[in-house]
Amino acid sequence: MKLAAFRHDGSTAYGVIQGDQVLVPPPGFLQRHPDIRSVLAAQALQALQESASASSSLPLSGLQWEPVIAQPNKIICVGLNYKTHVAETKRADSEYPSLFLRFVDTLTAHETDVPRPSFSDRFDWEGELALVIGKGGRDIPKENAFEHIAGYACFNDISVRDWQRHTHQFTPGKNFPGTAPFGPFLVTRDEVADVQALGLETRVNGQVMQKASIADLIFDIPTLIAYISRFTPLSPGDVIATGTPGGVGDRREPPLYMKDGDVVEVEITGLGVLRNRIVTAA
Repeated sequence: MKLAAFRHDGSTAYGVIQGDQVLVPPPGFLQRHPDIRSVLAAQALQALQESASASSSLPLSGLQWEPVIAQPNKIICVGLNYKTHVAETKRADSEYPSLFLRFVDTLTAHETDVPRPSFSDRFDWEGELALVIGKGGRDIPKENAFEHIAGYACFNDISVRDWQRHTHQFTPGKNFPGTAPFGPFLVTRDEVADVQALGLETRVNGQVMQKASIADLIFDIPTLIAYISRFTPLSPGDVIATGTPGGVGDRREPPLYMKDGDVVEVEITGLGVLRNRIVTAA
């Protein structure tokens, strides 16, 4: 099942993608489950599919998209999780995953404008695979990790590189509002036969900047879920962005950053194309 969130008639809605339409659940279902996160918390994906199949539909064209999970409890990002990215940053290998957090207000949607702060010209792309937790848990064993995943989506961990390097702690450079596009769809786990077989590509103005296989992750998905859930409980709707491959603009010779009017796309096999335009913030 492929899910999308969007604005309709002045309020947030969501539905099941079928071809070029989105099937919207009936009002009663939306009252009980006002967003996709609440559907996951209620373990109601099957009920959503059944109710949507008998509901009204809207054309995908012209939708005002929303992040597929608009209010996750946690957004946990993994750094340095592809050898190509470790090599270009000249960092040492790590025994454990490198983690940082994003604030909820950094999330934005497919086809929205991403604001580049006017006081920085070091605005960089980072295409990633994100997974969304469907069943919560603490201290989850690796062998059970996939049972806790609701689905997958594209993610762009856009970074303000100069602010990322003000100190050893790079939280500011990762948390400017509206700098984490997320979507366009949440593709449920049952639709992805082998997540390791998926390919990721990031393009800026049509030029390929990053190209990798999810199989190239240093710390694979079961390892990430087991490690993260060891120190913090995971809840339905939590988001884990699994890391970016080599090819970021900051490490090119010479460096290359996104500017006003640039269009950045993150495409992952079967998950769609996440597309955004860069605009200079007022």
